[in-house]
Amino acid sequence: MMFMQFEDLKEKVVLVTGASRGLGKAMAVEFSRHGAQVAANYNASSEKAQQLKEDNPGIEIFKADVSDRKQVRWMVNSIIKSMGRIDVIVNNAGVWKLQAFEEFDEVAFEMMWRINLLGAIYTTLEVLPYMKKNGGSIINIASNAGIGTAANGTTLYAITKASLIMLTKRLAFELGSYNIRVNAIAPGWTKTDLTVGGRSSDEIKELESYFRSRSELRAIGSPEDIARLAVYLGSDYSRFMTGQVLVIDGGRIDNLSHSI
Repeated sequence: MMFMQFEDLKEKVVLVTGASRGLGKAMAVEFSRHGAQVAANYNASSEKAQQLKEDNPGIEIFKADVSDRKQVRWMVNSIIKSMGRIDVIVNNAGVWKLQAFEEFDEVAFEMMWRINLLGAIYTTLEVLPYMKKNGGSIINIASNAGIGTAANGTTLYAITKASLIMLTKRLAFELGSYNIRVNAIAPGWTKTDLTVGGRSSDEIKELESYFRSRSELRAIGSPEDIARLAVYLGSDYSRFMTGQVLVIDGGRIDNLSHSI
């Protein structure tokens, strides 16, 4: 199969948060394949981050908890010092805790809120002084749960992703004059450490079967599916696109996304 190269990415530095595994790892690797210099952020998974760097010479790793603005500021300054600039941000770091609304857990919700939303806010705020000089692309990894939902236990998670979608639209409005594009990707259920971690092989097969049956394409997503879309949004091929939320979920047929 022919590999389509986004040549302009060879001149870019891309920051991917939450890049040691799952979607973030796939996006970091895909950007690197297209020649970009990649700053891969991680927090707890140091061994996986180190392996990512060893396997991909174009990737440098930077440790920071994105929910702590001081750590984010240190990370961004370190990237600028080491790599010279940041042209693309992929705000990917995220967590989810399944819980029924009536079993509200304030600690779990606070963690999702701080990482899923404030992490994107802090990272964007710290990069903006550099990005405003040269333009750039900001890609927020949201979820189809932020648009509509059918999955049990995701109400509070969905609130954080809906907020990230609104942040995307607002920043597209505020930053367009600086030639900064802001878009969001809203994946459906994708097989990653986040979605299948801690489950048995039988449980994973059952989940895959469930989500296939609820896809128009009778398919489930892979991290690489999301990564290829992120690379497009980070490249100049999408130069005329901003403020968009791109759903990539195989055509979910049970995702309630309208008022009733």
